[in-house]
Amino acid sequence: MGKRIVIALGGNALGNNLPEQMEAVKHTARAIVDLIEQGNEVVVAHGNGPQVGMIQEAMTQLTRSDPEKYIPCPLSVCVAMSQGYIGYDLQNALREEMLDRGIDVGAATVLTQVEVDPEDPAFANPTKPIGAFMTREEADRMIAERGYDVVEDAGRGYRRVVASPRPVGIVELDTIRSLVETNHVVVACGGGGIPVFKTEGNHLKGAAAVIDKDFAAARLAEQLDADFLVILTAVEKVAVNFGKPDQCWLDELTPADVERYVAEGQFAPGSMLPKVQAALAFAQSGPGRSSLITLLERAADGIAGKTGTIIRG
Repeated sequence: MGKRIVIALGGNALGNNLPEQMEAVKHTARAIVDLIEQGNEVVVAHGNGPQVGMIQEAMTQLTRSDPEKYIPCPLSVCVAMSQGYIGYDLQNALREEMLDRGIDVGAATVLTQVEVDPEDPAFANPTKPIGAFMTREEADRMIAERGYDVVEDAGRGYRRVVASPRPVGIVELDTIRSLVETNHVVVACGGGGIPVFKTEGNHLKGAAAVIDKDFAAARLAEQLDADFLVILTAVEKVAVNFGKPDQCWLDELTPADVERYVAEGQFAPGSMLPKVQAALAFAQSGPGRSSLITLLERAADGIAGKTGTIIRG
């Protein structure tokens, strides 16, 4: 029996600009289609760090060129833009690879809103830098006119910072599930999803925030009743004492292991820590669920238990 798998792609699987992305997704598609060829249902979530930054920078430059004509583009809209064009490249690459192998599976991208809690403590402590560098004068104007939170960034200028709240729910979940159940590989929750929260009635309002794509993928996998969450990264396995003479690669992690290693500071906050925490959150969300952290090229072998780090609840 095939498994239902949610894959979280990192930025290294997408390149840093448009030409790089068009080449990178071909390689990425081959590894994903290996899993589909084995009879698995696959949903792909992805990051958007370089891409959304590029969009934000372009919009900022446009605003600077004629501030009376162009207003700053909301971050939630920039995330939606990045979802669209990354999904466009990914679904085309997946479709082509599947057709080349004679696999009759559709490919579709769902622009995905992810609900966050407006009372999430992250909103009281925004730390995620986004957008272009500003002068002190520009920063002061954005603080006064837009209410931005701004920090000085290592002597290079000033940048806006936003919150990184945890995902609560996937708004388009039923659409994603319907596509999966009608024989489609689905690209969803790009860039962690478009962060939204409920206001009056049924209205969803975009939030000035960035959702971690690994936590979004874990929530998507949980709500889709997936069997496996696969978080792809730049190393084949998780390690403790990483980069040191006594470095040790880990085949499996239990909740107690994660708690101990996190307390020891073994996982870097902006790198492996959120991956391990998201993987554990999914593994503990229901019986029979497991997470895998590994390289893109080794995903199929990892699902087969041949490599990678497995996290079980």
